[in-house]
Amino acid sequence: MNIELLIEHNKKLYSPITQDGIVWSTDRKGSPGQLTFKVVKDDVLDFTEGDAVRLRIDEHDVFYGFVFTKKRNKEQIIDVTAYDQLRYFKNKDTYVYENKTAGELIQMIANDYHLQTGVIEDTGFKIPSRVEENTALFDMAQNTLDLTLMERGKMFVLYDDFGKITLKDIENMKVDVLIDEGSAENLDYTSSIDSNTYNKVKLTYDNEKTKTREVYIAQHGENINQWGLLQFFEKLNEGENGQEKANALLSLYNKKTRNLSIKNAFGDIRVRAGCLVPVILNLGDMILQSYMLVEKCKHEIKGGMHMMDLTLRGAGEFIA
Repeated sequence: MNIELLIEHNKKLYSPITQDGIVWSTDRKGSPGQLTFKVVKDDVLDFTEGDAVRLRIDEHDVFYGFVFTKKRNKEQIIDVTAYDQLRYFKNKDTYVYENKTAGELIQMIANDYHLQTGVIEDTGFKIPSRVEENTALFDMAQNTLDLTLMERGKMFVLYDDFGKITLKDIENMKVDVLIDEGSAENLDYTSSIDSNTYNKVKLTYDNEKTKTREVYIAQHGENINQWGLLQFFEKLNEGENGQEKANALLSLYNKKTRNLSIKNAFGDIRVRAGCLVPVILNLGDMILQSYMLVEKCKHEIKGGMHMMDLTLRGAGEFIA
């Protein structure tokens, strides 16, 4: 395995000696990509917070970001934490916009904050109008992606691709890395109706013109009988189609959530949060045979070994 880790300081490149390996972690939403490693301080190495960090493995561009934290012990070993550009999406701001897609909003934010962008796919849905006041940029972007998911039934992922903020449809992020019983040291599978499962959706809109409250409901009687009543409630914004939104939300949430954690699988650097990976596993009472969405991914490269931990979310068929 050929690993190239470089830190740039004052236009000079340093290739530090690392201890205890390198860890690269990504989350599907709400967090920047993170790189952590330990370096040995010597008379040559010189770097500080804000310096650029670049990681390549076997000619794959893996991570490009910036040093945010340095922690030193008495042996002069420095723990380094670096984040990619999405770290700046933790900033809060206020935006008022009309008739923009998620991609157009993300591009506007990137331009305002002088961030580099790469592929920004068209989500095909323009948000009519929205006010985001004192809101984290991550939350602004995710709100548009959630609205797109409800409107079009398509999920898009925001991530940093080696120094370029990128937005892609998850269907364009399939990776042919099979997860099966031979590829992981351990696993933990959970199916649940305890979180993000709803069999009734109730939406209301206070119509100022008619001085009435409009109510829109979508529900699934069979699952109400099976699980009890699990209700999702929300107030509508002006201009939203209440019944269409209720139906779309029921379609999204009227199902069990399925989560699978994989520990110490053989690493493949192409896998990151937001990817779809094929999974074939016998879970005892059923056979899982489907693509699953990577919610979290942690790569650890240490002592010539490359392992990864994955948190997966259900998508596709579960065969009894």
